[in-house]
Amino acid sequence: MTTNSDGEAEWARRIGYTLGLTSADPGERAIALARLAAAREGVNEALARFNEGWFQARDLGRLSGWYQEPETRRLLAANSAAQRHAFPDALWNRPHGPLTDWPGLPYALQFLEWEARFPREWTLHAKKWGTKQDLIRDLARDAHRGAVRARLVRLVTDAVARAYRCKDREYVRIARAVDGDDLRTALATAADSDNPWARLHAGYVLRLLNDPTLPNSRRTWQIWCERAE
Repeated sequence: MTTNSDGEAEWARRIGYTLGLTSADPGERAIALARLAAAREGVNEALARFNEGWFQARDLGRLSGWYQEPETRRLLAANSAAQRHAFPDALWNRPHGPLTDWPGLPYALQFLEWEARFPREWTLHAKKWGTKQDLIRDLARDAHRGAVRARLVRLVTDAVARAYRCKDREYVRIARAVDGDDLRTALATAADSDNPWARLHAGYVLRLLNDPTLPNSRRTWQIWCERAE
């Protein structure tokens, strides 16, 4: 699946509908969810056809050269084409370098924001913890500015304010990448709030911002929780 060369217009054509997944309008969100469901069905059907061909080749003892056959390549291409229209698959093939100029960046942010705003819908329709983790790690590599940085700051503050979800601890990487007065002020407010989870998690993130040498490890988190009891 090659998407690195696709421009903004091509990304919008393929998965622009996903911008509706975070709409405050339930009707707009329902339309986007229906389109995602249809796209996911296309992915499932393409994968089923590929798997059927693989099993047939295996049963006939033809797997050794099967991947070089024209029909196999057609099945693979059809599967890749279907994936390009659906979350989370469309986000899997990312550049190895900086994502700052990647046309898929708005949709990577959208995928994470969707989980933050509508976690139940995200979980039902596109849950993929590995994709979430890898996106966060990739986004944390780069120096983001302006609107992108503001969206990342919001993702961090949303994460510390909710009950823990799988891979949320990865957001410490984002916090360290976009560290600044605005983020620290938001974290300090959360750490002083009536929300017990926000107090615990925001305080932890601030601790790691104040000491860049501390690893964001399970053990560091456990020690922090023990001291907070």
